Amino acid sequence: MKKLLIILIILVLALTGGILFYLAGTDAVDPTNKEDITVEIPAGSGASSIVYYLDEAGLVKNLTCAKINARIGGYDSLQANTYIFNKSMTFSEIMKAINTGDFEYISKTSFQLKEGYRLTQCAQALSEVTPFSKKEILAKWDDKVYVQELIDRYWFLTDDVLDKDIIHPLEGYLYPDTYFITESDPSIESVTELALNEMDSALSERKKEIKSSDFSLHEFLTLASIVTKEGCATEKDAAHISGVFVNRLKQNMSLGSDVTVCYIFDEDRVDLKVSQLNSDSKYNSRKVEGLIPGPISTVPAIAMDGVLNYQKTDDLFFYAGPDGTIYYAKTNEEHSRNVNEHPWSEEDLEQ
Repeated sequence: MKKLLIILIILVLALTGGILFYLAGTDAVDPTNKEDITVEIPAGSGASSIVYYLDEAGLVKNLTCAKINARIGGYDSLQANTYIFNKSMTFSEIMKAINTGDFEYISKTSFQLKEGYRLTQCAQALSEVTPFSKKEILAKWDDKVYVQELIDRYWFLTDDVLDKDIIHPLEGYLYPDTYFITESDPSIESVTELALNEMDSALSERKKEIKSSDFSLHEFLTLASIVTKEGCATEKDAAHISGVFVNRLKQNMSLGSDVTVCYIFDEDRVDLKVSQLNSDSKYNSRKVEGLIPGPISTVPAIAMDGVLNYQKTDDLFFYAGPDGTIYYAKTNEEHSRNVNEHPWSEEDLEQ
């Protein structure tokens, strides 16, 4: 009995010592050091290989204990990505983050596609956080072979975007939002998919309404982009402006929107030159009856819903005053009065 008791005590002590050794070996390398350490986990990496990546980064206190943890930890959904950890994290915390693809620890660079951005502005925003120049990004987005590949993948992209009069095929099809790049070596294609996937979500939510409207999807985005550029700061204005444009379309009038002229010259301004207003471009809605060839900017949800739920009105004109207030009118005389009563000063135009 004494021998058995001694053996039992030895086993308990050995087990306890082993557990303590294991816990110490998987503890933080340096609990006080929170300096960021970037670790790239390649696609297809298993738990055992990840141990070595973490060890090379100085995040493993004891290699043997780490291997044991990797084997018994139940890490069955390890996700490749570029992560940012620190030496104050335990090995288990690090592995759990990799196993769940915890967004908090994923290395990310953000960029913003704002509402009303032209594609040239989208390219500029992307160029500021990637190795690619604005020119390179636009060249890819205008590459008809690449665009055709996207048409084959995304239901909302159609051959309409390849019409000969379209300036940029993907204009209006990148959803405005803030995006996070989590790849260490992103491509133009992979980042473009982020914005197209968000557009997919936004349009899928409204698919039935768009289908039952009087517009094709391309026409819908075209009108919504014009509404966006006209300054739909509120849902009410988005619906009212849309109602005015719908009325003009039904009466075979030109839309008469100066923002479409601005698009031709890739700029935003109120005081357009006479030569610009007389442009023969098919994007000049002062001259062209009906809709222009395609969208002129990114389209937010508020503009989409404004077009789908446009206000029934008799108004045929609207005018945005210098303070942002929009004045509506049923006749040209009333419209002229609004313009004269709320003029833009030279200071306003400069701003």
